[in-house]
Amino acid sequence: MNIIVDTHVYLWALASPDRIPEEQIEQLSSKANRVYVSAVTVSEIMIKASIGKLTLSFDPLEMIEQCDFERLEYSCEDAAILKELPFHHRDPFDRMLIAQSMNRKYAISTVDSRFRMYDCRLV
Repeated sequence: MNIIVDTHVYLWALASPDRIPEEQIEQLSSKANRVYVSAVTVSEIMIKASIGKLTLSFDPLEMIEQCDFERLEYSCEDAAILKELPFHHRDPFDRMLIAQSMNRKYAISTVDSRFRMYDCRLV
């Protein structure tokens, strides 16, 4: 299975893995799955760091490799889905991850219950 990690799950994987539900840990660590960190997540982390909402003591790109995750670029085709998404969730980064998941038919690892309102697969 292909899995995109939501930003908070990525940050928790680095600093507080005990906050991630056990079933998601199993999916993220299974060699049967490919786990991706989206360019959307890197953008969100960098923007939050630049405005002081997040203290960044690591290089997010290096940590993707160290966690055995893979990088996932955000495409125009991913973005095109945004026009049709209902506004159950107002966070633009989460909406972009949902659109990317739907376009690529990848699952998302998140604990955000609002993702359930969308036609995307969750782990």
